[in-house]
Amino acid sequence: MDQRSQGSYRLNPPTSGPPLVSPKGGNQSERESRITNLMELSIIIVSWNAKKYLVECLESLAPFCTGRACEIIVVDNASADGTCELVASRFPEVKLIPTGSNLGFAKGNNIGIAHSSGEYVCLVNSDVKFVHDCFTAMLAYLRQHPDVAMLGPKMLDLNLRVARSTMRFPTIWNSLCRALGLDCIFKGSKILGGQMVTDFDHEHTAEAEVLNGWFLLLRRTALDLVGLLDERFFMYGEDIDWCYRFQQAGQRKVFFAEAEAIHYGGASSAQAPVRFQIEMYRANCQYWEKHHGRRARLLYLSIVWLHQAVRLLGCLLLLAAKAQRSETLFKMKKSLACMGWVMGSSTYRLAPSR
Repeated sequence: MDQRSQGSYRLNPPTSGPPLVSPKGGNQSERESRITNLMELSIIIVSWNAKKYLVECLESLAPFCTGRACEIIVVDNASADGTCELVASRFPEVKLIPTGSNLGFAKGNNIGIAHSSGEYVCLVNSDVKFVHDCFTAMLAYLRQHPDVAMLGPKMLDLNLRVARSTMRFPTIWNSLCRALGLDCIFKGSKILGGQMVTDFDHEHTAEAEVLNGWFLLLRRTALDLVGLLDERFFMYGEDIDWCYRFQQAGQRKVFFAEAEAIHYGGASSAQAPVRFQIEMYRANCQYWEKHHGRRARLLYLSIVWLHQAVRLLGCLLLLAAKAQRSETLFKMKKSLACMGWVMGSSTYRLAPSR
């Protein structure tokens, strides 16, 4: 796609962006040289066969880029639904980067970051719809709080209700609470709230252990310090790993309740729910082995098996009661597939860092 300068916000040619951010962020002179040439905001969207959602995302995003030095970068992971052709024809102001193959969410975002030049970098899922100007308030907060590195806004569902967009770091205890459904039974309990933080108040701005990767706004200086997303995480888990690395580097992460957007959720995973459930477990295994070792990963796998066994038992009870037969059979198939994957995953080992 040719470089264009149409619309009310500026774009830089692909060659003008900063080099790929290394884990150590380069030396000080390199970072200072890069910062002097930054525009205000780079918005990066990775897409894979989500044309319908991406169109709505870009259309809703455009008005809030008006009047600011902003670039929008779409990284397409070899969509087969005409995404590239549509973006090129309907959104000429967008910088389009076709990857030629499905490289995964983490690597797609890293490619977008490598081609970006914003002082602040925003990662947005393709199935996000903007209903308000999120960026003015979020950027102002980051400027007023120079010790905050990462910001995540309030997530709304399709009915405009507040949805969960934070988590705790995985532990054996909160994983077990999740597997046994204790976090659902004892909602609001800090002890039994589980990894899904059923006790977290999403109505007020507060620090969070994990900000989910549907919509993240980061300082480039912090990104230089911590490094890019770990590309060994293909579809899930990269946000948990990233937040853990930010915390290890002493960088604060804040849930920001004063900005909000709609997240449809599952635009890509809905196409193959069983496969993507297993991908989620695979990513969690990568996280456990990377940060806690192989024994911890094996213990996590046993909890996953327990979780699916409990779900399977619940499905059998529903079938006995002749309730929701077709949906229940699908859930049983999903649980059996996950349990089978767990049984075959004892020899899995995390690939070495690149």
